[in-house]
Amino acid sequence: MKSIKHNKKQIAPSKVVCIGRNYVDHIKELNNETPTELVIFIKPNSAITDNITLNKNDALHYEGEISFVVQSGKLAAVGFGLDLTKREIQSRLKAKGLPWERAKAFDGAAVFSKFVGFDNVEDLRLELFINDKLVQSGGFDLMLYKPEVILKEISTFITLEDNDIIMTGTPKGVGVIKRGDVFMGKVYENDTLLVESSWFVK
Repeated sequence: MKSIKHNKKQIAPSKVVCIGRNYVDHIKELNNETPTELVIFIKPNSAITDNITLNKNDALHYEGEISFVVQSGKLAAVGFGLDLTKREIQSRLKAKGLPWERAKAFDGAAVFSKFVGFDNVEDLRLELFINDKLVQSGGFDLMLYKPEVILKEISTFITLEDNDIIMTGTPKGVGVIKRGDVFMGKVYENDTLLVESSWFVK
């Protein structure tokens, strides 16, 4: 089982539950329809990795996301997550009305910082820098579906085990990952930096 770090301990989520199309400007940049209900998909534990690794066959896109560890049915800790996406494959599957797993659930498709405690979910926001340039920013205020609503809706049909992760969607600014890029993801509570992590693209 792949693991993540939470408060200096290694924990192993059974799954990562992801929310799509949760920021209006991101919906527009991909020319998608605004959903009338939550768009939910799952990455398995095997998708979790510590690194961003490119291969020769498929172009990867990055999507920075505020992510939560769930414990005892509650949002227990927050971290920065990268939902890595094979966009060309996803577009082809979507056009045929087929599931997204080949584009979203592959090995190495979920990259996370450590997870830490927080006080007020309404004050959370993220920033993603690539090569020291700010490319994504957003947070609670811009979400169509707020984290507690997401948690409640997921729980109506999926059992969330302790240490499972929820990824809450990405703001605008997604793009192609290039070899040699340096990513830095940050999560703030108001102006207080809660967590940051960096990755070098191999």
